[in-house]
Amino acid sequence: MYDNEFTNTSLSLGDNNNAAQDQSLNRNQDQNLSRNQNQSLNRNVYGGSNDRNYYQGVYDEQRYTQSTTQSPYENRTGSYQYGNTYPNDYTHMQQNKEKKQKPEKKARTGGYFKKAMISVSLGLFFGIFAGLGLYAVQAFTGMSEKSSVEENSSEVEAMADEIVEEAGKEIEDITDETASGIHVTDSISTIVADVSEVVEEVMPAIVSINNHYVETMSYFGQSFSNEADASGSGIIVGENDTELLIVTNYHVIADADKLTVQFVEGSEAEASVKGTDADMDLAVIAVPIDSIDNSVLQQIAVATLGNSDSLVVGEPAIAIGNSLGYGQSVTTGVISALNRSIELSDGTDGTFIQTDAAINPGNSGGALLNMKGEVIGINSNKIGGSAIEGMGYAIPISSASPIIAELMLKETKDKVAEEERGYLGISGISVTDYVSETYGMPKGVYISQVYENTAAAEAGLRKGDIITEFDGEEIESMDELQYELEFHAKGDTVEITVMFADGYGYSDRKVQITLGNRV
Repeated sequence: MYDNEFTNTSLSLGDNNNAAQDQSLNRNQDQNLSRNQNQSLNRNVYGGSNDRNYYQGVYDEQRYTQSTTQSPYENRTGSYQYGNTYPNDYTHMQQNKEKKQKPEKKARTGGYFKKAMISVSLGLFFGIFAGLGLYAVQAFTGMSEKSSVEENSSEVEAMADEIVEEAGKEIEDITDETASGIHVTDSISTIVADVSEVVEEVMPAIVSINNHYVETMSYFGQSFSNEADASGSGIIVGENDTELLIVTNYHVIADADKLTVQFVEGSEAEASVKGTDADMDLAVIAVPIDSIDNSVLQQIAVATLGNSDSLVVGEPAIAIGNSLGYGQSVTTGVISALNRSIELSDGTDGTFIQTDAAINPGNSGGALLNMKGEVIGINSNKIGGSAIEGMGYAIPISSASPIIAELMLKETKDKVAEEERGYLGISGISVTDYVSETYGMPKGVYISQVYENTAAAEAGLRKGDIITEFDGEEIESMDELQYELEFHAKGDTVEITVMFADGYGYSDRKVQITLGNRV
């Protein structure tokens, strides 16, 4: 290998510069001659192996040098210039090599195409002759092998039958019980049933209920009233000589100033409260039959009440109700759980049916049905609310039926205008479950004050008495007492049951009170 050669030119002008260049060229020629001599010696000594080293060294020099076209007019910059050190013979060799490569590519391309065509042709011929050979073998040997093939196939079929039979016995044994004696569940296929016939049969017994009430709000000590409407659902459960009876949730009709019922075909009628049970969240309302057209009476139906005690988890369930107040709609699901204990907003616990059939606002008071079309529960959106998706609740019909029958026998009541309502003349406090358990007091309304010259004072009610019943309705809070008073006018005589302390506990007494004017 040789070191890089540099052409050192001095900064000069005119003839001196040309002379210096001539000297530099002479030196390069001498050096090239010396290289050629050394190259020849190396080939002689080492068998020509140094040819590759020489060209490799030249190639390395070319990587680290900048090839410039030397000209007598380009050496006036006053800086070093790097010369091209490729020998002439190497340059000619590279040029000849490039010239030869072009025709070689064309020839090589043509050769590849011819080879490919020959290979494809040979493959086709081979496939044709191979197919003819196999066909000839089958033609000559088919008859002799036919019997042996049939015998082998029959043996294989017999063995397969034995294997299937043994496997079937083993599967039956495993299905009955495992090695540890634990029963293995059977594989059961189910098909989603079409509920259209059930819905068509029961839909005429479902109604929509609209509750028109006055909402009172207080801001900074000032009271404001606003009219509002709430929607719910109901189930036609019976009729008497003069009324069509509908069961619903108590919270659907609570505080109503006007109740409107819409039947399946779209007609509407006003309804009145028949009876309520706030604890069970049940109420029965009545629609006068003479307010319903005969054509409507022919289209509506009375629902059939079923038995919720016979339900099993997983069986289908159908919910029908006035979802979101848009009108009757149907959702389906299954019975998710039975006897589900839920804590209500007033702190009491209730036992309900849980289902994944969608129960939305407006569905309250509607029907939960089985596949026979029987009512197995009364839906309530109030229980659980909308905080969790896929969990709806219904009051079991077996628990609700006795209460519904009792409410249907009560006297129908209509709300009295506020200026005509009767008043007791007391101040009361609700006895909650906590107070009742802590102090041993009965639940009801604790009388904290009796006003003079009122119906309560004239009837002999005293401070400390606890009202537990009002006109046959059980009273457990001040809200319930005020609600019952809305259906009685001044001058009405009602019976009130009170509990009083007698030194040994509480005793009860009944008091007849004629309601008076508001104090």
